[in-house]
Order: sequence, then C-alpha cells, then structure tokens
Amino acid sequence: MQLSAAPYEERLTAPRSWWLVSCLVGLSLALILLPFGTLPMLAGLAGGTAAAAVMASSYGSVRIRVVGDALIAGEAKVPVRALGEAHVLDPEEARAWRTHKADTRAFLLLRAYIPTALRVEVTDPEDPTPYLYLSTREPERLAEAIKAAQVSA
Repeated sequence: MQLSAAPYEERLTAPRSWWLVSCLVGLSLALILLPFGTLPMLAGLAGGTAAAAVMASSYGSVRIRVVGDALIAGEAKVPVRALGEAHVLDPEEARAWRTHKADTRAFLLLRAYIPTALRVEVTDPEDPTPYLYLSTREPERLAEAIKAAQVSA
C-alpha cells in the first residue's frame, strides 16, 4: 500500500474532565462499600476507577486516518476515489449537521466533545451513504489530506 502525499492521523481522545469523572466514580463506589470494611472500600476505589477509565479510554480511542488511497474513520474504510468534496464545518454548522440537517443514511463519526467537523460527500453510486460526518479537531488538515490522496490516486 502506497502512502498518501499528505498523511493524516488523528485520535479523538476523551477530554481531560472525563478522567476526573473516572476518579469520582471510583470514589463514589468506595463510599458505597465503606460500611463493609476497609478492604471492600479499597477494592471499590480501585475497581470503580479502573472500570470508568477503561470506558473513557475505549470511547476516546477512535482514529481518523488517510492512508494510501483510503480514508479510515473508526470502523469505516472508504477509498478516496469514492469521495467527493469535503466541507469544513465550524461549531455552529457542525451542530446543525448533527441535528436538523442530518440524513439518517449518513455515516457519523460523532464525538460531542469535539466542536468542529468535516462533511465529505460520497460519490459512489453503489453506496447509499450520502456523506460522512467526521468529528475532528483539525478539519482543514483532514480536508487537505483527502484532497492530496485523491490527486495521488
């Protein structure tokens, strides 16, 4: 597989506040288990914090990549030749495309804690998906990487 002209990779990590919430979940479980003794309380603190941290980490581990002639966004892998124009969405426009402008057939890689997004049209007549909505912190860079991959493909 040949690398694209402008490689792009982004991991949509969870915000820092989620890690604080993970600690608070562990503390809450520890307080619930406090009447049962010190050992259950410590187990609740460690187990609750670890479980909440694993959940936050797994939700924030999704990646968006442009590799070779494909756009890989989470579970989706789309050849760049099947993609049309990319539209950079500011926070207000991104909110509109997540709500009242959204098409139920669209592929949404949505992370509500990321305010900006990129909407990429799908031009493949065999694919019923009208567009890809990708939450991204750097929509301009992603659009440039897709365009460069389309040119080199």
